[in-house]
Amino acid sequence: MVKLDDEEGAAVAPGHQPTNGYLLVPGGEPPGKVSAEPQNGPKAGCLTLNGVSRDSLAAPAEALCRPQTPLALEEETQTRLLPTGPGEETPGAEGSRVPQTALSARRFVVLLIFSLYSLVNAFQWIQYSIISNIFEGFYSVSSLHIDCLSMVYMLAYVPLIFPATWLLDTRGLRLTALLGSGLNCLGAWIKCASVEPHLFWVTMLGQCLCSVAQVFILGLPSRIASVWFGPKEVSTACATAVLGNQLGTAVGFLLPPVLVPNIQNNTDLLACNISTMFYGTSSVATFLFFLTIIAFKEKPQYPPSQAQAALQKNPPAEYSYKKSIKNLFRNIPFVLLLISYGIMTGAFYSVSTLLNQIILRYFEGEEVNAGKIGLTLVVAGMVGSILCGLWLDYTKTYKQTTLIVYILSFLGMVIFTFTLDLEYISIVFVTGGVLGFFMTGYLPLGFEFAVEITYPESEGTSSGLLNAAAQIFGILFTLAQGKLTTEYNPQAGNIFLCVWMFLGIILTALIKSDLRRHNINIGIANGDIKAIPVEDTVEDSPTDQESKTVTMSKPSESAI
Repeated sequence: MVKLDDEEGAAVAPGHQPTNGYLLVPGGEPPGKVSAEPQNGPKAGCLTLNGVSRDSLAAPAEALCRPQTPLALEEETQTRLLPTGPGEETPGAEGSRVPQTALSARRFVVLLIFSLYSLVNAFQWIQYSIISNIFEGFYSVSSLHIDCLSMVYMLAYVPLIFPATWLLDTRGLRLTALLGSGLNCLGAWIKCASVEPHLFWVTMLGQCLCSVAQVFILGLPSRIASVWFGPKEVSTACATAVLGNQLGTAVGFLLPPVLVPNIQNNTDLLACNISTMFYGTSSVATFLFFLTIIAFKEKPQYPPSQAQAALQKNPPAEYSYKKSIKNLFRNIPFVLLLISYGIMTGAFYSVSTLLNQIILRYFEGEEVNAGKIGLTLVVAGMVGSILCGLWLDYTKTYKQTTLIVYILSFLGMVIFTFTLDLEYISIVFVTGGVLGFFMTGYLPLGFEFAVEITYPESEGTSSGLLNAAAQIFGILFTLAQGKLTTEYNPQAGNIFLCVWMFLGIILTALIKSDLRRHNINIGIANGDIKAIPVEDTVEDSPTDQESKTVTMSKPSESAI
């Protein structure tokens, strides 16, 4: 493959025309076999593209192709990608060009910056819960007040998700990123002014701002992956973006017990330790906010995939946020995924929030080990996320992978529940790691599966709705599991989650897998593009490419 010499060092994406005289795309035949077709005329059911002008064709366009098969009902949303006016060409029509795609080197910088400020936001979510008993004593409040510092993240998300996704879809990726990073920074600095026993309301105010920042963060992984990364790396990129949030949760489990140890009868030293944690967090958040201003761009110069190229051709005036929401809720597979994703992620939020209370019920005085167990849970999930992302990019088996990971998460929750009372903390480390590997590893799977079955709807909107469902279930599960844990025991609360996760397995099994974005990228939606020889007389450039001869054939029904 050749590299494009744009200012961002873009590399040619899969599906782009290389200069060796062939267009390499899925479903190609040996060059020698296909190259003979232009000499003898196209076969029945095929049409020749980009090689000759329309006026010089020997036969009318109608004679070169088969009648088009009407679109199925579930493909209705894809028709917006195809021109329908008089005299317009559809993808694959005579004289059309293969859209220019390229990969920008800046994509890694954008992904890194987002992952880091997402990390800081997730750290601030969990930093109170993992040492809840310490903050209860410092602020002289109940455990419910400390739980509210975590639940406010969930409470803020639900009413704000719709304006946030509207802003993302209408004002763009960069503005949304700046709001997320900026509010995260502001909330961290407000917390620095709350290190007094009577200033609980100030720390709640800072946490509320961080929770609003989260609304502009959680829906971005799939959008960043789709806008900046190619078809063979999009799932891995989404998993990496989610990884930043998971890593923040892991750091939130690990650092607070170390930075703020349980010191009895020494309020001044305790306040100093809390202040150190707050000021360190705000300094890092400020640095990342300035990096976002400097380096975070809206989109690359060229789209990274055919699916993105098709979306970018749509006039902005045709987009309707309200219609997009309606389309998503009419999509039965997405609704099933919405509920099942909410159950799984809500269960994870609940376990993370109450982990300190669960561990201390069986292992008194083990605050540090409770944090390490949480760290183990999330780090194992990070490994699971990356492996699942790589697997999806390699196999594109979205439903199968999602269902298997869901079942294994359920089994992990059952094992975790019934081994807690063995009173061996080493076993809890192992079972917590197994639970985290699958439960946290599921998160990017849900994002990517949603994008596939809802394309060409906005990735931000589908991801936002998934996160909203997760927050709703997270609030309900945290309240219910906390009540059961307090009045009965942690085992009762965990069994409650197991029952709901089993329901999620059933709903996931009912989802119909319709990989719309993948079909666009491999050419199934518009025909099966073959690789054939072309004359290598004109220099390829990212902005001006001469027409090449391409043969497209209608895919068989079995291929679809």
